[in-house]
Amino acid sequence: MERRLILAINPGGTSTKAGLYNNNELIFEESIHHDLSDLEKFSATFDQMNFRRDIVVEVLKKKGYELEDISAVVGRGGTFKPLASGTYRVNSRLLDDIRDGSTLQADHPSNLGALIAWAIADKASIPAYFVDPVCVDEMIDEARLSGHPLLPRVSLSHALNIRMVAYKAAELMGRPMNQMNLVVMHLGSGVSVNALRKGRMIDTNNANDDGPFSSTRTGGLPVTGLMKLCLSGKYNAGELKKMLLKKGGVFSYLQEEHVGRVRQRAKDGDQKADLVLRAMVYQMAKEAGAMAAALRGEVDAVVITGGIAYNSWITDLLEQHLSYLGRILVFPGEAELEALVRGVLRVMDNIEEEKEYS
Repeated sequence: MERRLILAINPGGTSTKAGLYNNNELIFEESIHHDLSDLEKFSATFDQMNFRRDIVVEVLKKKGYELEDISAVVGRGGTFKPLASGTYRVNSRLLDDIRDGSTLQADHPSNLGALIAWAIADKASIPAYFVDPVCVDEMIDEARLSGHPLLPRVSLSHALNIRMVAYKAAELMGRPMNQMNLVVMHLGSGVSVNALRKGRMIDTNNANDDGPFSSTRTGGLPVTGLMKLCLSGKYNAGELKKMLLKKGGVFSYLQEEHVGRVRQRAKDGDQKADLVLRAMVYQMAKEAGAMAAALRGEVDAVVITGGIAYNSWITDLLEQHLSYLGRILVFPGEAELEALVRGVLRVMDNIEEEKEYS
């Protein structure tokens, strides 16, 4: 097989993951931790681009590789304007939109992925890509209405890992992914539950706004109760945001966010810990049922992924709730670097057409 080295980059809140692949074979993977003191030197996430790029290039050279050895660079796609799923070439329009910031739906480190990929690829005169960004939006029209025109439902999800495990499920079942109906559940610090109809993500909960609560996020809340909380005068906007997204969910009940440790507390007899975990799973199962309804009950498999899926007690309980839908497949953790590389290879091998950001 022709040697094609692909560098994949996934920026996170306090780390940048980088991996080098020869076709789909991993050569090395590095998770580069960033001290908060280093990141706090930058006034905006965008300003971290050169800092993170230089560290990735340094790691590449320490591993014995030069930019001239690489065939392509791919970065995680961010919260850009709504886009269809697929593999996109980074172009000047995207770069301008990220720098301008007016089309970004949130300030998130994933917005740096395409920038870093382009900055590295440009020096080597090779293509830069991003794949299945956070902002993948293929929702059907009915899914966009929330109940008030001032508050439309927005499609932001763990699309990269969701579509990756959808491809893996299809391979396992011996069928093309674009001919299957799947409910895919990404269970992490945020929970995204998606309905995929023939490969299209027709509906999803926004992990910041609705759906199940998770280890640190509240998910959907009683609307009038939230309204009263916001108008109480007890909290400012920053405090409320932290309460809802970083100190909500399991943490708000137990002051512990690590699901494994909470499960151990439950095993040791902590009834409240047991109840909170069961309530979280109950909400996850309800959301999966809702997505099955979006598929009109025509579900080929329920696919469970994300960090929480390493906990077999959680996945077993979900299977008890959801076995009526059919086959349950579990792919714990995330494989986002691999997902990025697979997206590039599908374009290189003419399995998919390269998409243009416009």
